[in-house]
Formats: sequence, C-alpha cells, structure tokens
Amino acid sequence: MRAYELRNTTGLDALALTERKDPVPGLGEVLIQMRAAALNYRDILVLNGLYPHMHLPLIPLSDGVGTVVAVGENVTRVKPGDRVAGVFDQNWLSGASSESPSALGGHVDGVLAERVVLSQDGVVHVPPHLTDEEAATLPCAAVTAWNALMVQGALKPGETVLVQGTGGVSLFALQFAHMAGARVIITSSSDEKLERARRLGADEVINYRRTSDWDQEVLRLTGGEGVDHIVDVGGPATLPRSLNAARVNGHISLIGVLSGTDAEISLFPMLVKQLRLKGIYVGSRSMFEQMNDAIALHQLKPVIDRVFPLEQAPEAFRYLEEEAHVGKVCVRF
Repeated sequence: MRAYELRNTTGLDALALTERKDPVPGLGEVLIQMRAAALNYRDILVLNGLYPHMHLPLIPLSDGVGTVVAVGENVTRVKPGDRVAGVFDQNWLSGASSESPSALGGHVDGVLAERVVLSQDGVVHVPPHLTDEEAATLPCAAVTAWNALMVQGALKPGETVLVQGTGGVSLFALQFAHMAGARVIITSSSDEKLERARRLGADEVINYRRTSDWDQEVLRLTGGEGVDHIVDVGGPATLPRSLNAARVNGHISLIGVLSGTDAEISLFPMLVKQLRLKGIYVGSRSMFEQMNDAIALHQLKPVIDRVFPLEQAPEAFRYLEEEAHVGKVCVRF
C-alpha cells in the first residue's frame, strides 16, 4: 500500500509517498480502506516539527474516512462494509480527556495512507448522507467546534456567538450555532468569505481589516452587552479583544494559536465580567457520536473548499498554508 511519511527531517520536502506492507488487524482491531482525508492547521504544525511528543517517521493527518475491509478477533462494534472515521485521540472515549494522549497523525501514525489499522474502540460510523470528503472533515475540526459550543458552552437558542475567521473549526461553529438557533457574528479579512458565511447562516459580519477594533463593533451590534460565546482561533493577537467583546458571564473557547502561544493580557475583564475561558482540545468519541447524530438529523453539510488527489497531497498542505481557503481542504484516495 502507499502511504505518506514524514521522515527524520521536517517540512514539506520531508513528506514522501512510500510503499509499505499492508497492515493486518490484530485482536480488537479493524482494517480500513481509506477513501478521503482532510487537513487541519494542526497538520502544518506537525509538518514543521512543532507538535509535542512527535516520533518520526510519522504518517500524518488525523482526519479521514474509509470502509472497513477486515476485522480481527473479538471485534463487535463494526463489520466489513461499514463506513467509519477514526477518533482524533484514540484513547479518549468519554468523560475527561485521556491521560495518555494518542492523537492520530501526531502521537501515533495518522490516516494519510491507503490502508490503516485502528482499534475498534477508536472508530465511529459517519452520517450516511455525507460524501467521503465531507465525512472526512469531522474528526478534528467539527468535534472541536461541537465540544466548544454544545458541550462546554451549553449553547442555548437565542444566545449570541462570535466566530473568528472562515477556517474549518470556525465554519463548523457557525453551522452548529445556526442549527441550535443562536445569533452568529463572524469576522474575516475578506468580503467574499464573509458573503459565503452569510449564506451559511451568519447574521452579522465584520471585516476586521477595515474595522480593526472589531470588539467595539461587536459591542455595538449587541447593544453594548457583548456576546454569550466566542470561538477564539487567534490566541494572543485576538484574546484581549475577545475578552472585551464577551458579555458578563460569557464563555470563551480558546481553540487555536494562529498568532503564537505567548500572551500578555489583562485579567481585569475576566474578573469583572466573571468570564469562563476554556481551552478546547478536540473531544471524545462520545462527543463525536453525539455530534454525528445531530449532523444526520439536520442533514448538515460540511464546507469543502478544494479536493486534491493522493499524489498531490503535498500541494494540499501548501494550499492550506496560503490561507486562501474557505472551509476544508481534502485529499481523495
């Protein structure tokens, strides 16, 4: 079988398509013929050697969907012919996060391979109405957005959500919030991207290049009260304004660190407003399954920007780095 490996050096030049021996499922394991995979910003960190506890060589990517073609002994959760996706953290099935992280494409080999073997406990069935590429986008970005808003945030109809940008997590957050009956405000540097966000259900849009003090615009749009929930993907560069844009007792989900990991912020807004700031690291298998039930019920369709063939996977990474996409970038096997 063919698989991409990140070898002893990092960067795009270190990503090589190699031939590997076909894996064989063992006790409690399943063999999956991969159909599609999806990229996340996290995969850029892996590619550049910036992800913690990496061990090279490594098959990258956490997000993918395929068909079960064989099962080992004692497998009861799935059967050959089932269409499944891998759980981002193979050891986090429910409850609190796993004490022994086992993230696909980071801590252990990922899914950028024609065939992969995973534990039966580390896979879930995907909504039947989705294409392979659409289903492949769910394990990381979608579960992260679901955990942030629906689990940690306990989002209610009529509340207001601020979403930053139009990447994978942000658009899933927009779609879930709209699905839940919330009012959604979204920011972007592109009017074209904002128009697409409107078509997905955004109620208000802010171009932060023209309106650099977007937090003040958020306050204006909410009558000075601020928003109930914020999905912050920027980190140090956006968090101070997020604190200002949140309402009293508001909830901020820290999703990404696009502007770095070191921040100097004033704690005063958190104290005065009694804010909840929660770091979100994807989610459990249980969250994944609950989310899939909601996606199937509402017939929600993930946003796909572009699909590359397996042979052009390095170009998919390069395209993601350019940040011109709206929604997800996928690889088709």
